[in-house]
Amino acid sequence: MTIGVGHALKKVRESRDLELEEAARDTRIRSEFLQAIEADDFDRLLGDVHTRGCLRTYASYLRLSPEKVIAAYESSMPARSVEAAGAQGLAPPEMPTLGRRRLRDNHRLLGMIAATILVLAAAFGVLSARQPAPAPAEPETEAPAAAVDPELSITVTITAREPVDVTIVADGGEPDRYRLEAGEGRSFDGKGSIKVWLSSGGVARVTVNGRDLGFPGVKGRPWEDTFAFGTPSP
Repeated sequence: MTIGVGHALKKVRESRDLELEEAARDTRIRSEFLQAIEADDFDRLLGDVHTRGCLRTYASYLRLSPEKVIAAYESSMPARSVEAAGAQGLAPPEMPTLGRRRLRDNHRLLGMIAATILVLAAAFGVLSARQPAPAPAEPETEAPAAAVDPELSITVTITAREPVDVTIVADGGEPDRYRLEAGEGRSFDGKGSIKVWLSSGGVARVTVNGRDLGFPGVKGRPWEDTFAFGTPSP
């Protein structure tokens, strides 16, 4: 039986005695999205960019390395593509039996790798054993000065429905400007705050730490907002 990255995340949550609703409240990721992640049913999320943003937020909440979790997710993508094609009757007709058997074996291997990554992360201290993550308003005071609390991070995901110019100012730094074409999406990370400016409202979906804000603003008029840690999203 394969253990995907979502199932492994569920086991980590349960080992910390955290309820799903509690995790949803703390991470601001809707409970149905967390259920989809833990079931490895990523098609129920709002696309690849949104999935990665949710995985990063959830990994940080569980005191796991977001990079390792994303790597495990990426390693399982080819196997999920093969499964989806088979479910729709789209498997290449000329694929040899041996090739299909190898793909199934690879799928099992990828699942084992995903689980192993999370287990090793816990074993080497990436996971804080037994104690749930502290509330956002009470950051750790004993952490070394160079350490960054992953719970204080903000991930903003923007997915364009129509072409739009985007300006991002993370943590009060220099503005970064991007052009997103229809169907394109990008995620932006900040340690404390992210200011977002769109050349037109109503044409891009905005997600903050996994929370879907829809298509804010009025089409044809610029839209901007600032998302800071501890400030509830509109």
